[in-house]
Amino acid sequence: MNGLSTILIVVGLFLLGGIYSFSKQQMPKGVIVLLSLGAAMCLAAGVLRLDVWS
Repeated sequence: MNGLSTILIVVGLFLLGGIYSFSKQQMPKGVIVLLSLGAAMCLAAGVLRLDVWS
């Protein structure tokens, strides 16, 4: 595992925690959707950079 993929996965998990927190505080749906997209992109990029399948 290289450094960039680790950072991307950690940022994605951090954003997932933000989504949970914002949904509990009943923040606007637009903020939650943006965090969801950011988390999904960070996690996907981090997993794809792991080169597990090659």
